[in-house]
Amino acid sequence: MLLSAGSVLTGTSSLGAGWVEIESGLVVGVGSGTPARPVDVDLADAVIAPGFVDMHVHGGGGAAFFEATDDAVAASLALHRRHGTTAMVASLVSDHQQTLLQQVGALAGHVESGELLGIHLEGPWLAARRCGAHEPSALRSPDPAEVEALLAAGRGAVRMVTLAPELPGAIEAIRRIVGAGAVAAIGHTDATYEQARAAIDAGATVATHLFNAMRPVHHRDPGPVVAALEDPRVTVELITDGVHLHPALPRLVTADVGADRVALVTDAMAAAGMADGAYRLGSLAVDVSGGVARVAGTDTIAGSTATMDTLLSKAVEHASGDREEALLTAIRQLCINPLRALNLPSPGLSPGGPADLVVLSPELAIRSVMRQGSWVQERA
Repeated sequence: MLLSAGSVLTGTSSLGAGWVEIESGLVVGVGSGTPARPVDVDLADAVIAPGFVDMHVHGGGGAAFFEATDDAVAASLALHRRHGTTAMVASLVSDHQQTLLQQVGALAGHVESGELLGIHLEGPWLAARRCGAHEPSALRSPDPAEVEALLAAGRGAVRMVTLAPELPGAIEAIRRIVGAGAVAAIGHTDATYEQARAAIDAGATVATHLFNAMRPVHHRDPGPVVAALEDPRVTVELITDGVHLHPALPRLVTADVGADRVALVTDAMAAAGMADGAYRLGSLAVDVSGGVARVAGTDTIAGSTATMDTLLSKAVEHASGDREEALLTAIRQLCINPLRALNLPSPGLSPGGPADLVVLSPELAIRSVMRQGSWVQERA
């Protein structure tokens, strides 16, 4: 199948008007200008870009990964795929050990089948003071036996673990997580700058939703935010949904650390793509009003209702400078950097890579989505 479009973004460069050739679920050619043979699909003024990769998502379409059923996984995947996400990691919230073991074991099969990139344990080893929308009674310090049990239950599917590095045993847990081939992330933490530095030196390479649910920056107490930003080994997650962060912060962070060290994530929960109402995030009741999810009866944000196409639009809208450069940066942060942060191949649209792509209108609305060479939905 040979596609042409008014603009082709590979994830690392802009080719202008160009083409993408697909065969057996893989990209076999990509280039600018007019292809050597007639195209099969002329997408006219559309933009072709790599499919989005969400490394931190709890659910969507009225379902959540913590339910750990085939139907819940299918509903979450379907909702986010319609919005351009062709690969994602299933994030779980803090829970008690037996529940987490069951959830991880059930989701591992969906990783082995290729539906999911992996499993993200966001907790239970988090700081009570920065727990956000995590059940406080489920929080605890990492126990070596429990760390081993959860990694074993995943059969290699646990791709990332977020923990608070100041907890007793956390540094040892980071070393074990990294040794098992997973990514250790700093998050939901009240760590000092020095404690965060120790975690990074032990192998932590991601900061989970930077700024949110962590000790804030103070001029005499820089905390984990500054520790993560100043270390080139760390990729920082940002939720650019217009709720979690003021638009100035993503601009500042990208200008400070460069486009390659930022991964945009939704942190979406079951209400993504759904109407306002009552939902759950793990054992906690969540109320969604005006598209903003909060723990019931509180002002605490409980994940988001965003999809990756929303993050793209807002990232470009709120960027400073040239729009084309802002779009290329946002695509890199949505498609390339999450895979790199997860230690996975990040080819973008290049020969030999998967035919995972999105077709966007000039206004950046989703027109169609392709995953592994097949259209997820009918092309508009």
